[in-house]
Amino acid sequence: MKPRLFFLHALSPIHCGTGHAIGGIDLPIAREKPTHIPLVPGSSLKGVLRAAAGEAAYIAEVFGPDTENASDHAGGVQFGDARLAFLPMRSVRGCFAWVTSPTMLRRLTRDAKEAGVELPDVPAPGSDEKCFISGAPLALDGKVVLEDFDFHATKSGELRNLADQIAQKLFADDALLATFRDRVALVTDDVMSVFLRTGMEVIARNRIDPEKGTVANGALWTEEALPVESILTGLLVATPVQIQGETPSPDELLKHVIELTKQTLQVGGHASIGRGLCRMKVL
Repeated sequence: MKPRLFFLHALSPIHCGTGHAIGGIDLPIAREKPTHIPLVPGSSLKGVLRAAAGEAAYIAEVFGPDTENASDHAGGVQFGDARLAFLPMRSVRGCFAWVTSPTMLRRLTRDAKEAGVELPDVPAPGSDEKCFISGAPLALDGKVVLEDFDFHATKSGELRNLADQIAQKLFADDALLATFRDRVALVTDDVMSVFLRTGMEVIARNRIDPEKGTVANGALWTEEALPVESILTGLLVATPVQIQGETPSPDELLKHVIELTKQTLQVGGHASIGRGLCRMKVL
């Protein structure tokens, strides 16, 4: 069965943690080891969608049996990790930009090709001081300023074509489609490596002692999150699995998953304070 490409669009900050502190962050997010690119594990997506299915009759077919019967058979749908493809960053013009890099785009186009989706190639900027932009709203006197970094900006037809194709697949709302199409910025991999370290949302939290009205002992910590408007991509695959003498078709299994993604999902931790709300779109 051919893989299917999916997009994950963050409607609030997403925290999928690693369970241990790194540096000055008590609760960091999950990242790929070699690239440092943030991700949402496929196991998290599977768990969220399984919970969204409730008591549906197809749960065992799509996600596998419950823990007590885990050895009976595997689930018919395999969920890959969702990797960050476009990182939202503050911009002096246009409010914010969706920033990406040559490596992130190559991986996106490679996955898209596996899924039968053709995306155009985009040339890389020639130096760390330059960036390509998909539209004029980000530019100010020939420059783009992202956070504390300024770049010589060049409008790229190839990048706009890519942004337009992705926007049409991801956004149903015309205003959001036009916004994404105009606000994509492509920087070098070296610059992106800095943004991946510094561009996450870091939140300081505490717990107040109800009797003293002060921070409880040991109850001050920092946690990291993917910022709102982040866009991640990944692959999922449906395969035939024989269950009680019947073999549901991969297309039938995928229909169940796609139906579940028509609602707003909650991924990762801290659901009670609004973290992890997102949309998932399977192509």
